[in-house]
Amino acid sequence: MSSAELLLEIRSYCIINANAEMLQKSQRFFKDEFVGYGLTAPQVHAKVKEILSRGGFNLQTVLEAAPELMKGGMYEEISMGLLLIDGLWKQFTQQTFQTIGHWFNFSITNWAHADTLAMFTLPKFLYKKILEINDFIPWLNSPYKFQRRCVPVTLIKHIKKTRQVMPSILFVEKLMADPEREVHQGMGWFLREAWKISPAETESFLEKWKDTAPRLIIQYACEKMTAENKLRFKRAKK
Repeated sequence: MSSAELLLEIRSYCIINANAEMLQKSQRFFKDEFVGYGLTAPQVHAKVKEILSRGGFNLQTVLEAAPELMKGGMYEEISMGLLLIDGLWKQFTQQTFQTIGHWFNFSITNWAHADTLAMFTLPKFLYKKILEINDFIPWLNSPYKFQRRCVPVTLIKHIKKTRQVMPSILFVEKLMADPEREVHQGMGWFLREAWKISPAETESFLEKWKDTAPRLIIQYACEKMTAENKLRFKRAKK
């Protein structure tokens, strides 16, 4: 299968299964306008599973098709491209990571696609030792908020595997001062998971930042704490 044939198959499937009512319902999950076909998540995942099971193509085929899917801007087409890449993780190289990083220049503009990468695909680069954490330094400094968000969300699986939270917390610390809400959500989510693994270390870090960090980070980070414990991280009154 060529990249053009893969592109055509994905697009045709989306057009055939388009659902205007579902498309309207999906809008509520996104702050910006949702552009897509209205497919359900099970429909998207089932088609990806079917394509992967048939085979007849490699990772390079999908990497060539992905930018064309992204330029079209249709949510489900992009989702399927990302999920196909994740399904071919055994073929990942450092160059694959560089290619994915370039996509933020023109695509990956919502939390769902960013989190698909960060929850599933990007942790595999660390797990398979293709990359080290320091390879994400350029992402911390990215002009694209969803690329920055990807770093703490990616590290959630990493800390669950290593059970070591402080190296990762210190690595993403600069994002505690990030201006974007979507990054705040990612940071808070990461710190909440770090707290589950090492409450004392995470709480010490939160004490340091409780008066200066965006409140959304602290709110997310403290979500699973007792009401009494949460009070410790209220911003001091001036």
